[in-house]
Amino acid sequence: MSDTSFDDLTDVYEAMIDWPKRLNAEAPFFRRLFEKHDVKRVADVACGTGRHAAMFHSWGLEVEGSDVSPNMIDRARETFGEPAGLRWAVRGFDRPPGPRGSFDAVICVGNSLALASDPAAATHALHQMLGATRRGGVVVVHVLNLWKFASGPCVWQKLVQQRLPEGRSLIFKGVHRCHHEGYVELLVVADDADNPSMRSHTVRFLGMRAADLESAARECAAADVHFFGGHSDQPYDADKSADLIMVAQKG
Repeated sequence: MSDTSFDDLTDVYEAMIDWPKRLNAEAPFFRRLFEKHDVKRVADVACGTGRHAAMFHSWGLEVEGSDVSPNMIDRARETFGEPAGLRWAVRGFDRPPGPRGSFDAVICVGNSLALASDPAAATHALHQMLGATRRGGVVVVHVLNLWKFASGPCVWQKLVQQRLPEGRSLIFKGVHRCHHEGYVELLVVADDADNPSMRSHTVRFLGMRAADLESAARECAAADVHFFGGHSDQPYDADKSADLIMVAQKG
């Protein structure tokens, strides 16, 4: 079985990530950034199951999380509810997250922008995010740095054991690069003595370069653009960094 998105992978997506560890590692980065730019209203574009959005809301911020996947948004509502100041929407990043200038910060993290169909669609999405950001606000894009991988075989990165709807399962995750595109490979093996099963999923993503992101951001009035190789503010190195994080301030 092969999928082009994570729409039918909500349970696998949740099980694959150590969310407390990830959010603890990323929270200081966002706290510093939001305090620096006096952020009170945040749009989390392609929010998945809403973990970042809920964290920002717990800080007293007004947050909207949106995702093209109804399954992901249903899970976010089930997990976090919809209290005052936190709302959810089913919407792709080809549409603006709100009226012009309505947010202090717009984020698109977890390699989500790289799932755009082509570079033009990614640029359009970035313009929509910047359009919804007020002057002096920031857009944060976080993607996997594909360029640290040699073009070739899959690099298997993670193995976790979790209980999924089909029972106790092993989830294998790998990444491989084919020239200017990447592929996330997921293999889910259900360890059911009576009915063992195996399913695989392949998700294609774009290889995104810092120079192209900066050019697209500046086309839409970004006056200050910075890149990081991780959430500890380390410099971005195309050959070594695990992540590519862009922070673009609206001019």
